[in-house]
Amino acid sequence: MTDDEWREFVSTGTRTGKAAVTRKDGTPHVTPIWFVLDGDDLLFNTSAESIKGRSLRRDPRVSICVDDQTPPFSYVTLLAEASLVEDVDEVRRWATVIGGRYMGADRAREFGDRNGVPGEYLVRARITRVIAERAVAG
Repeated sequence: MTDDEWREFVSTGTRTGKAAVTRKDGTPHVTPIWFVLDGDDLLFNTSAESIKGRSLRRDPRVSICVDDQTPPFSYVTLLAEASLVEDVDEVRRWATVIGGRYMGADRAREFGDRNGVPGEYLVRARITRVIAERAVAG
């Protein structure tokens, strides 16, 4: 996929990302995330005390896979380096945008208020590499 194609693919509808981080003991940890793109950054929220939050504090590397689970199957994997934002206004602003993407504009503020609180991070993952494959079973 071209740059424009993979960006459109990951931003279409409500596809979730699967974020992979490395635990302290070296084992992988993968969880689904809601996210949005902001230029060359992928943004999502997580609790500071979650496995993702603690892992990213220790090691900022993260990999996010977004896929289409219908034939002929396509996916985009983004390798990134995360920075953790704790400014509550910024966390709430982006939590509202992310909530709007997944739950609709009428519920965006509800999710912004829920996730934009002390103890939550806005993860700003700077994309360093993209692997994008369309129609892998085509």
